[in-house]
This record gives sequence, structure tokens and C-alpha cells, in this order.
Amino acid sequence: MKKTLLFGTALSVALLLTGCGSSEPQTSEQSETQAHYPLTIQNYSRTEEGANWEKKDQVFDRAPERIMANTRPAAELLLHLGLGDKIVGVGANFGVPDPTVAEQYAKLNILSDEYVGKEVTLGTNPDLVFGRSGLFADAEWGVGTVDALNGMKIKTYVLESSITGGTYDSIYQDIENIGKIFDVKEQADRFSKELKDKQASISSKLESIKDHKTFAYLHTNDPQELYVYPASDESFFNDAFGMIKLDNVFAEEKGEVSVETLIAQDPDILILPKWDDTDLDKVREEIYVNPKLSSMKAIKNKQIFVVDYNYLFGYSYNTIDGMEQLAKEIYPALFE
Repeated sequence: MKKTLLFGTALSVALLLTGCGSSEPQTSEQSETQAHYPLTIQNYSRTEEGANWEKKDQVFDRAPERIMANTRPAAELLLHLGLGDKIVGVGANFGVPDPTVAEQYAKLNILSDEYVGKEVTLGTNPDLVFGRSGLFADAEWGVGTVDALNGMKIKTYVLESSITGGTYDSIYQDIENIGKIFDVKEQADRFSKELKDKQASISSKLESIKDHKTFAYLHTNDPQELYVYPASDESFFNDAFGMIKLDNVFAEEKGEVSVETLIAQDPDILILPKWDDTDLDKVREEIYVNPKLSSMKAIKNKQIFVVDYNYLFGYSYNTIDGMEQLAKEIYPALFE
């Protein structure tokens, strides 16, 4: 009995020593990963569509592996940070593409050209749903609310640029947060610098412009139905135009804006959005010859400009490209 007990004890000690001797030391990469996580990122949630966005922390024990991006611009932002291999689905595949990541984007799983619902979103088996705030909803076009997704153990990241109060500077916070979540700080810092350098270049070229021009946004592709969208609650939209010294003439308007009010306000510039294949050059020409609008400065001076919808309401980094293009059309001599 004693011999058996002693043999068992000796064997246990030998196995323990063998185990200790064969264990490999952690690599520096493993140590850094363990030091980085768990990571808490302040983000947002709201109880229902139309409610205020409230702060809600997202805690990451590791970097997400399966990202569903709810819009094209959201996916393109991730591509700039080298995260294309983690994107399992993209919704709302419309708007002007970013040519600098076009090759990588073409390889992604495009779920729809339109907004996608919760069922399609969950069908990608994501561990992170990422993108535009307005699409985190239970409506048929929504990916599901933040709380509902979190309740299914799916992390969420609502772009700060897309919530009420967001500005173009919010993009830099989003990039910083993504850099932390995925531990890709170097790529995040590089991309932020690229955008800031472009922003500084635009500001430099417009330095001689002392007075801001006014504009109004016409949400239409039909010259016979001129719908003026005041965009007074669109803080990102209004801040972006401020980048090129344009002020929304209806930024303080809370109600509907009639065509008569548009004529009375007489902004310097009119903006038309491009969201489909409508020939907006033809639409623009028909607006120019509308006798009801003939007294307006924008009509007399041929100051109607077409801007892609994603540059206006994509709430992403590439809005700066749209603003730069618009500035070149308004002030071509300053960009020669």
C-alpha cells in the first residue's frame, strides 16, 4: 500500500515538473493583447427611434472578428484601418465609392443596395454591428436597436459623427475608438493625419474668403417638386459645409420650409443630392428656367451644385472629399 502511494506521489511530482518544464513563455504580442483587453469604450444607445441618444459603454474582452457594417461608408472606414478581413456583411451599398479602397471593397459580402433589416443582419452572425446611428432601429430597414443586439451578446458601435451633435471632428474620435477596439492604433493615427492634412489644405486654399455664402438643400430629383429640407438637426451636415465657408440658411428652422420661404430667404447657393441614376444636370437646367424662382440669386448666378448623397448624409470621413469637390466648383481659381 505504502509503495503504491509513494509511486503515485512520485509520478505526480514528475508530471508536474515535466509540465512546468514544457510550458512556453508568453510572446510579447500575447502579453500586449492581454494588457490591452478588457477595453471599455463609451458609445451610445437609445430606447426608441426619435429618442435622445444616451451614453452606453461597450466592453470588449477581445477584438471583434465578425463585423456587420450597416452602410457603404462605414465599411470603407474600416477598410482604411486594415480591417477588411473582419467584415462579414455590408448594407446600403449606394453612393459614390471611395476609389482608394475600391479593390478591397469589391471583395466584401454586399448584403443589399438598400438598408437591411435585423434578420439579414443577424444572418451574418456578427459579433459587432457597426455604423450609422439612424439604422440602429427595430423598423424593417433597421439592423436592430443597440440594446436588443447587446442582449444577444453582439457588441455595437454607433458612429459618433451620426448622432445629434456630431461634427466632422467626431470622425477623429470614431477613428481613435476603432483603433483601440481592434488594437490598430498605428493605422488609426495614420488615417487621422491624412484627413487632418486634407482639411488643413482646404482651409489654406479658402483663407482669402472672408464672408460665408448661404445655401439651401433641395431634397428632390424632380424639378416640379421642390422639397426644401431645412436640416436644422443635422449637426454633422451643417458643420461639414462650414468647413468650406457655407452656412445653411435654414439651420435654425424647426418647421417645414415652403418654396415661398426659400425665395424670400434667397440663399446664394442651392444644393441637389445625387442618390440614384436621375440625370441631375437636366433637373438643374429645368430649375434654372422655373419662372417662379427667377428672382433668386442662385438662379441668376447659376449656382446650383450637385453633391452625392453619401457625402451629405453618410456621416463618414469621405464627406471631406465631397466638400473639397464642391469648393473647387464654387471657387475654381483658388484650387488651380
